[in-house]
Amino acid sequence: MDHHDDPYDRGLAFDLATLLRRRHVLGLIAGAGLASLVGCAPGPGMADSRPTTGTATTGTATGSPGATCGEIPAETAGPFPGDGSNGPNILTRSGIVRGDIRSSFGTGSGAAQGVPLTIELTVVDTAKGCAAYPGAAVYIWQCDREGRYSMYAEGLANENYLRGVQAADGTGVVRFTSVFPGAYPGRWPHVHFEVYPSLARATPAGGKIATSQLALPADACRAAYAADGYAASVGNLARTSLQTDMVFRDGYSQQLPTVSGDARSGYVARLTVPV
Repeated sequence: MDHHDDPYDRGLAFDLATLLRRRHVLGLIAGAGLASLVGCAPGPGMADSRPTTGTATTGTATGSPGATCGEIPAETAGPFPGDGSNGPNILTRSGIVRGDIRSSFGTGSGAAQGVPLTIELTVVDTAKGCAAYPGAAVYIWQCDREGRYSMYAEGLANENYLRGVQAADGTGVVRFTSVFPGAYPGRWPHVHFEVYPSLARATPAGGKIATSQLALPADACRAAYAADGYAASVGNLARTSLQTDMVFRDGYSQQLPTVSGDARSGYVARLTVPV
């Protein structure tokens, strides 16, 4: 059976362990406090004073046809996935299939504010030499300008903004309209995503074939955080780096998108996602 058709739901426990055994470099480490260290939640004592690094508009997108066809690195979904593996499941709700994820839907009424960000992911099939994977579905989620996750943060239990699902077009591309995420203590600015073989398999939240994260380039982060509302992100960004982030420190070249635009007109982040 092709791995794209083999249904499995790894769940939060698997995702947390994946971070520590990624690419078979790190050994498995058990511990009840792991989620607070490697997930999306800010954790104390995790900041680093070394300077940030990265490239604002020249991030590398690998895995395209003709390039080395290696799968996107597997990462933790963190404690706030909203996919049913840790509490609520947004994927079964009507309205989750959408391109503009800035506002809540259903009973939610909130909307995320911040620098505009378009996220464009091109899903390619490693089993077919990294040819386009039309019809693959991508679920994406991220924190808001203040570093909070809808559905989980205090006061946001009834909100579901900055979460959405799209099916890839004929060229394997999905696009989301979002805002630039804030930087919170202990984590480099990032966007989470899961890939499913089809929209039909994504909305019941079953059979995901990849879970990873996109790392935003340092220069783009600094420029975005000069905008209103990102004051806390300036200091948080300065206290961490891609090299010390607990998710990206073992390598991030496949997860660093090409970013264009500016803080005034908005950014576009493009990444190829081999699965």
